Amino acid sequence: MAETTVRDAEYAASGEEAMDPVPTAQLVAIDPASPTLRSTLRVVIITLIAVGVAGYVQNLIASLSYLFFLVVLSIFFAYLLDPIVRGIRRPFVGTSAERYVPRTLAIFVAYFLVFAAFGIAIATVAPRVAEQARDFGANIPEYGKSIQQRANDLSKRFDRLRVPDEVQADVGKKLTETIGYLSSEAASFLLVSVTFLPWLVLIPILAFFFLKDVNLVRLAVLRAFPAGPLRIRAESILQDVNMTLAAYIRAQLTSCLVIGLICTVGFYVIGLRYALLLGILAGVFEFVPLLGPAAIGLLVIITVAASDHPERAIYVAIFLVILRLIQDYVLYPRIVRGGVHLHPLAIILSVLAGEQIAGIPGVFLAIPIVAVATVIYKHLRDHKGRHSLIAAVIETETTATEGAV
Repeated sequence: MAETTVRDAEYAASGEEAMDPVPTAQLVAIDPASPTLRSTLRVVIITLIAVGVAGYVQNLIASLSYLFFLVVLSIFFAYLLDPIVRGIRRPFVGTSAERYVPRTLAIFVAYFLVFAAFGIAIATVAPRVAEQARDFGANIPEYGKSIQQRANDLSKRFDRLRVPDEVQADVGKKLTETIGYLSSEAASFLLVSVTFLPWLVLIPILAFFFLKDVNLVRLAVLRAFPAGPLRIRAESILQDVNMTLAAYIRAQLTSCLVIGLICTVGFYVIGLRYALLLGILAGVFEFVPLLGPAAIGLLVIITVAASDHPERAIYVAIFLVILRLIQDYVLYPRIVRGGVHLHPLAIILSVLAGEQIAGIPGVFLAIPIVAVATVIYKHLRDHKGRHSLIAAVIETETTATEGAV
């Protein structure tokens, strides 16, 4: 300011017009509603910690996926046996003979009945299935040669159509890569299945303890909540989760039986060589959502296309597409009967996400996990008394901000 005054005085002495004064600096005030630097840093740090914890949890889940898979299979097996156990004890409940039929004894009787029925079924069907499996394994090289011959015939047709050599080379390369990828994936799946088979012995053992001590687990979970509305809400959540898992398991088991029976009959009608083997595989693969039916459909179509009657592959494809539409939009919704409220798009995305996170076990676990999460979300929303948790959070933040002002 002193230099500006001197300069203006010099201009005035020389008779010249004084310069415009230099504008003074203005203070810029920050809106009190804006977040402080400390708040911003806190949000950034919490976000980084959440991302790191999420990555660690994802790696932990991926590394323990087969253990979770084993536990969930045991829980599913327990859910399948629970109606039988309750049916065995029902005539004795409320009578003097109830003490002679404790739950443990009923569980042993249920195990005996289930494994006896399973053994009779295996003894009846296994010889025929084993014969077809041996025949199918022995003919795999012939199927490979047949596929190669089909590829050569396709190349000759390209030559007659004067298709450029570059296009033929690209088609052949893509076909070879696709066949190699499918073969490697099938081999990997079989290897994982064979590796996991010894662990299946633990499923009935773990299921026994789940059936025996289910009330102890329930009470332990409820005691973790304080007495009052929270404990009542927790008990309601446990009941709904129980109903959801029971509905899902019932639907999956019934779907496996229905699809296995329909596919076996349909394959026999079409005239497939390994109708019984492929029908049983279709029923087993139905237990793996989305990818299981797709894998067995691809296997059946490729097998028929490489056989002596490749034209039957068209009939098989039409049959499987129609069956899939009827199963997904008519049979399965009636089997579930509202136990699992999931949109088909949510099921597809859940299965794909489960495969990306944990492979085959993730595919199997995706739908029940999302269904349980949906039940918990519904109860949290009802507990907050809002139609949406997001709306409740926004309203809470708004109220807090108004109170601070």
